[in-house]
Amino acid sequence: MVLRSKNHASRSLTGFLCFCSIGMAIVNPAAGQSGAVPLQDLSSFHDPGKSWSITGDAAAQLDKPHILEGGSGTGVLLNMPDKKHPGQDLFSNVEYGDMDLELDYMMAPGANSGVYLQGRYEIQLLDSWSTTVPKSGDNGGIYERWDDARPAGQQGYDGHAPRYNVSRAPGLWQHLKVSFQAPRFDASGKKITNARMLRIDLNGVTIHEDVELMGPTRGSASEEKATGPLRLQGDHGAVAFRNITINKTNQSNKQQGNNNRGDETDPILVDASVNTILRSFMDVPGTRIVHAVSVGSPEQVHYTYDMDRGMLAQVWRGGFLDATPMWHDRGNGCSRPRGAVQYLGKPAFTLSKLASPQAAWLTDTTGTGYRPKGYVLDDKDRPTFKYFLYGAAVTDAVRVLSEGHGVHRELTVATPVDGLYAKLAQGRTIESLSKDLYIIDGKSYYLQLEDAGGENPLIRDADGLKELIIPVHSKLSYSILF
Repeated sequence: MVLRSKNHASRSLTGFLCFCSIGMAIVNPAAGQSGAVPLQDLSSFHDPGKSWSITGDAAAQLDKPHILEGGSGTGVLLNMPDKKHPGQDLFSNVEYGDMDLELDYMMAPGANSGVYLQGRYEIQLLDSWSTTVPKSGDNGGIYERWDDARPAGQQGYDGHAPRYNVSRAPGLWQHLKVSFQAPRFDASGKKITNARMLRIDLNGVTIHEDVELMGPTRGSASEEKATGPLRLQGDHGAVAFRNITINKTNQSNKQQGNNNRGDETDPILVDASVNTILRSFMDVPGTRIVHAVSVGSPEQVHYTYDMDRGMLAQVWRGGFLDATPMWHDRGNGCSRPRGAVQYLGKPAFTLSKLASPQAAWLTDTTGTGYRPKGYVLDDKDRPTFKYFLYGAAVTDAVRVLSEGHGVHRELTVATPVDGLYAKLAQGRTIESLSKDLYIIDGKSYYLQLEDAGGENPLIRDADGLKELIIPVHSKLSYSILF
């Protein structure tokens, strides 16, 4: 079932349909090598064009469309077409039939690319950061060529839109995972079974299941075969790939296994067609937040606030919440995000009083006088959280950005104590890209500092990670872009 909420107080119920794939006992076609695709050089690919190179990293600037920059080293496959180096598609030397594919990719601002399985069936890659309702031409969509024998007015090309837009910002790494079943042919070479995308996950979210492909994508080889190369589109803009792994597998057996899953619980899903609030337990890496407030938005960007720590715990893009664990049967009190989640560090207090910039961060409320005071709603049902800390009243307003690019946070502290700091970010890496713009945790998200009260942030080491902290006076504001 699906709960579509007008606000935190009223909900309506609609049906949820679950579709199962159809298993086929047909021999798996011959397939190529399995394992990681080496990216020390371009030798894994046939006749690579001059726009392709091997680098040690990739990076984008949000205000520079269609540009990616590489770094020294190996492990990243970079496509940067320009007038001197016109882009062209890249084909693997090895051909594949049934396959499981995983890779990371990065889009330049405004860029367009694609992954073609067997060189014929395209999964679209696109800078769809601002999209709320995705179409087949958006990031993660499946392009498909239909048979010209369809009824009048229906010939030509069509496709399959992803269930949700779970795209990340340009310049951030995204993860694609695909299970593909190749077409089947009889002894005479006649096609007897269409190819299928059994499952596609983007950034940890299933966006397609059991999609039958009626034919190859426009612009690809028209003749379908049992095997074909991996093809990466290179003529539509700057894109980078890394960690490409291809495993051959008999997808017919896997598909049959999926059909025998037995009865499953009808999920209880909460949508957010308007600003929506739900309180529950929330599991995040390392702990369970027992006083979590999850806030959903019609822009399909959502977040969870930890009221025990005054912390913005996680943000995500896509569907709002799966409340099945909380409301099915006896329940355990938990809900879980339905989109591509970005965790914002280990659970910790946002504000802490430090004797020096290198002092240990606050781990409990001893001596702080911390008292949560709930939240108040504005005229659009958006909460502003309130609490007391070190005798000062704190208000914490988190708002989804208008284009759905992330969230804006504004902290206001009445009469702050000396030595008060805010922890802005935590991760394996924190890099300064330009004045007041940082990229966090191996290019997972951006942090844009907006009003720092005249203070400068500090990147420091803490427990094997990096932390971005800053002194706080009366006001602090910044945005998380992801």
